[in-house]
Amino acid sequence: MTIIATSERDIVVRKISVGMLAQKYSTLVVLVVLFIGFSVATDRFFTSTNLVNILQQISMLTIVAVGLTFGFAAKEMDLSVGYVVGLAGLLCPLLMVGGTPIPLAILAALGAGLAVGLINSALVVGIGVPSLIATLAAGSILWGINFIISGGRAIYGGIPDGYLILGQGKIGAFFPYPALIMLLVVGVSWFVMERTTFGRYLYAVGGNARAAELSGINVKSYRVYGLALSSFFAAISGIILSARLGSGQPNGGETYLLDGLAAVFIGMTMLRPGTATVMGTFFGALLIGIMNNGLNLIGMDTYIQSIVKGVIIVIAVSVVSRSTKLRLL
Repeated sequence: MTIIATSERDIVVRKISVGMLAQKYSTLVVLVVLFIGFSVATDRFFTSTNLVNILQQISMLTIVAVGLTFGFAAKEMDLSVGYVVGLAGLLCPLLMVGGTPIPLAILAALGAGLAVGLINSALVVGIGVPSLIATLAAGSILWGINFIISGGRAIYGGIPDGYLILGQGKIGAFFPYPALIMLLVVGVSWFVMERTTFGRYLYAVGGNARAAELSGINVKSYRVYGLALSSFFAAISGIILSARLGSGQPNGGETYLLDGLAAVFIGMTMLRPGTATVMGTFFGALLIGIMNNGLNLIGMDTYIQSIVKGVIIVIAVSVVSRSTKLRLL
C-alpha cells in the first residue's frame, strides 16, 4: 500500500511540475511559434537587417515598459507614462532650438520626468489617491501641457546632429544606438531588481506591504521609488523618440501606454507568473515587436493587426491567470 501511495504521489508531483513549466514558459513558446511562423510566411523576416530592425522598433517601448515594471513591482500602476514620453520628447527640441546645450536639455527632460513621478508619488503615497486614478489624472494634465507648450505643432528644425545621433546613430553602420541603450537599460534594471537589496525590498512591498513594514522596510519610500522610476524611464524613452523622429511631437508618446502595459502583463505570465519582472517585460515587448513586424511584412491590414494583437495578448494573460490566480493590482 505504501509503494502504491508513493507512486501516486510521484505522478501528481510530476503532473504539477509539467504544468508549472508549461505556465512558466508558455509565452516563450508563443514567441518561438510566431518567430518560426513569420520566418516561413515571408523570406524577409529572418534576415539580420530585419532582426536588428525589430530590436530598434521595440527600444523605446521596452524602456517605458521596464519603468512600468518598477511600479508594478511595488504594486503601483502608472497611466501617465505615455504623456511623460511626449513631454520629454518636446522639452529637448524646444530647449535646444532656443539655444540650450544638449546635455542641459537632456537633464531638463529627465528632471521633468522625475518631477512628474514625484508629484504622482505625493498624490498616491502622501494623500492616498489610488495610483490608477492619480496617474490617469496626471496624464490628462500632461496631455494639455504638451499641447500648450508646443502650440499644438510639431517642433522641428535646428535640432543639433549630436542629439539626433541618440535615435538615428549606429555602431559600425549596423547596430542602432536605441537598441544599445535599450539593452543597457534592461541589463542594469535586471541586476537592480534581481541582485540587490533594493529589488528584493521593492518586490517585498509589492508582495505584502504589511509584512514588509513589519520587517522594517520603509514601504512608503519604495512606493515612491516605483512611481518615480516609472516616469524617469518614460522620459528616457521620450528623449530617444524625439532624436529618432528628428522632432518633438505633442502626442508622440501616447501609444506607449497601452503597448507598455501589454508588455508588462505578458511578462507577468512567464518566469515568475503573477509577478512583474524585467526579463519577462523584455520578452513581452519582444513578442509585441515581432507581431507588429511580422504582420506588416505579410501585408496584413492595420485594423486586422490590432485585432490579432489583442486576441493573442488576451489569450496569453487569461490562460495563465486562470491557473495562477494572477492579480493585476
